[in-house]
Amino acid sequence: MAAPRAFLHLGPREWSGRARRIHGRSELATPDGGRAERRTLLQLLSDHFQDIQTLREYLLQRQISKVSWENRSFTKIHEKYGPYVAGAFFILKQGGAVKFQDKEWIRPAGRGHFLAELPTLQKVPVEAVDASGCAINYQGLSNLLPLKELRSLSLQRCPNLDDWCLSRLHPLAGSLQELSLAGCPRISERGLACLHHLQNLRRLDISDLPAVSHPGLTQILVEEMLPHCEVLGADWAQGCKLGPGEQPPDTCSPLSS
Repeated sequence: MAAPRAFLHLGPREWSGRARRIHGRSELATPDGGRAERRTLLQLLSDHFQDIQTLREYLLQRQISKVSWENRSFTKIHEKYGPYVAGAFFILKQGGAVKFQDKEWIRPAGRGHFLAELPTLQKVPVEAVDASGCAINYQGLSNLLPLKELRSLSLQRCPNLDDWCLSRLHPLAGSLQELSLAGCPRISERGLACLHHLQNLRRLDISDLPAVSHPGLTQILVEEMLPHCEVLGADWAQGCKLGPGEQPPDTCSPLSS
């Protein structure tokens, strides 16, 4: 059947505008051809995007609430058994391990045994903490700061540990000798600069810190800041990696020789 003449005589500009209007009003119908649940493509995408955004915000809020709950202070345990037991309990709840003075390491698998020993450990200082991979954050560090005899602290691969957290470690300056920050994704040069209070450190691991832009130079500055400390992990060669066609800077040659 022949098309109406008025439609055939549309000019290019009119045809283009009408085609856009038809496309803009295109609708998704039910398989049986009904018009009860028609929705434009724009509306469908808009509703879907809002649903995804709402879901993401909900999951993010749940994650924040979970981390906050895991980093709460155990006030009742602190009042009943003292700071050593409270700090140890916090680390074990996080999935880490603790070592009391002259005792074996206590890990989460043996937490029941640890709970049975609580009354006998309340006056025994905690000398080492392994919180590797734990969700400890700025708030949770409050559980460790009363451990005045703490000598070794491993915070490697802790995803929530940031520069602000390192600024809280100064109360441990009198005892802390070993500190590992290896693999912490949110620690940068600014946080490492806060460690100048820890003059009793003898070993510091700052390897694999992606937020540190110049690891080699950072290691030199940290070594100057902590002259009696062995700084591990940040290879000077990392700071001298060359791109295509680049020439080595003068500062790399003396140290490489």
